[in-house]
Amino acid sequence: MSTENKESMVVKSAEEPTEKQGLAAANSTQTMPQDVTASVNTKQPQIPPNPFIINAPAEPTQEGPMGIKYDFNDGVRILLPKGKWHVQIEDDETDNIIFACDPDEGWVTSTKKYYIPFRIRVWVRGEKEPVLNHTLDLKGKEVQIKFPVGTLGDTIGWMTYADRFQRQHQCVAELTMGKPLAEVFESQYPNLFFTALPGKPRFEKPYASYMMGLFFRGNETHQPIDFRRVGLHRTAGYILGVDPREEAPKVKLGSERKIKERYVCIATKASSQAKLWNNGFGWEQVIAYLKDLGYRVICIDKEPVTGFQYTWNRIPHDAEDFTGAKPLQERVELLEHADFFIGLSSGLTWLAWCTHIPIVLISGFTLPICEFYTPYRVFNSHGCNGCWDDVNCNFDHYDYFWCPKFKNTPRQFECTRLITGKQVIGHIKQLMKDHNITAPKDDKKSNEKEGK
Repeated sequence: MSTENKESMVVKSAEEPTEKQGLAAANSTQTMPQDVTASVNTKQPQIPPNPFIINAPAEPTQEGPMGIKYDFNDGVRILLPKGKWHVQIEDDETDNIIFACDPDEGWVTSTKKYYIPFRIRVWVRGEKEPVLNHTLDLKGKEVQIKFPVGTLGDTIGWMTYADRFQRQHQCVAELTMGKPLAEVFESQYPNLFFTALPGKPRFEKPYASYMMGLFFRGNETHQPIDFRRVGLHRTAGYILGVDPREEAPKVKLGSERKIKERYVCIATKASSQAKLWNNGFGWEQVIAYLKDLGYRVICIDKEPVTGFQYTWNRIPHDAEDFTGAKPLQERVELLEHADFFIGLSSGLTWLAWCTHIPIVLISGFTLPICEFYTPYRVFNSHGCNGCWDDVNCNFDHYDYFWCPKFKNTPRQFECTRLITGKQVIGHIKQLMKDHNITAPKDDKKSNEKEGK
């Protein structure tokens, strides 16, 4: 996003910046279009630079005629030398003229940063034929797809769409993402280049780049549809202009089983209290039920205790403590041999999705459209719910106890307090029935009866 630089060069943009477009747009006084972060919150103070943000090159990377420079890094970028110009930015699919202006020099940038089949046309003012007439063509070009967060679930959710984009356009695609996930995906996607962040990107002068992210406060510049309407993962399909249907990313499977006994994996932690299962008895009831069936119950959370100020959440007492900052591949190897997984709307649940085991997903602050489909999605409609996906609510990343409608009242976090142990156990029973999973204790009885 850019605004006019009144000191040096003329900067034109397809729309005037508004509050909806985020802090970078509203406050920019730079001569360059500015990136916004994956999560824009204009009411909070500035935070340190995001190490997962890769900015566009200082100048457009493509050389045009008459000293004109252009590229498609975070939208259309055109840099004009002194002259008398007429510029049009068009959508080649529709022939809509998105923006037109008559600058004498400087920057012309598109407001919209997501994938559009742009066409750039530049005339010397008054002449009939353009001196630059270029339509976006990604085939064989260096393209960056930027994952500007280090979080587990978001990156997993978006991964398939980046792969789909590369295959559709036959471009040379570099994916920039956090090191743990780059290590997991790199061997599974030989058609893609992975750059682990923090670090230096491979492509110094990409032809185009696209930023993945969840863009808040009604942002219309980096996403064609508000992500709250289409789901956390499917929004990447819309940003990249590819088929938005979900598909679990590929991870390395086929490891040797390390735990002899049958077990279920659980993950009980998340980054804010609203994401937790805030029923004080739920996990204990579910674990007691699983252990009565003869299962080992293994908790694979990263941290055994999480919380803030006066509220701290420990892993369930009767679960086996397998917590720790383990390599993600170790988690994959543990998950793929579990009978099933029980978790929240959080990163380890998305990782379990990659292993293709059955999943019980417990969440009330999100609507079921937010995550991947599982028939064992636990949701209670009897109280307030779905604030994360409510376009009238803006998630506050700085408030651990965010509850936009009922904070500091007896109804706070009722979206998951009303989800009972009985309800989750009911989904477990259905899961086991659907997948013909017998209880370990029944296997033991059968083996004893047969004398094994």
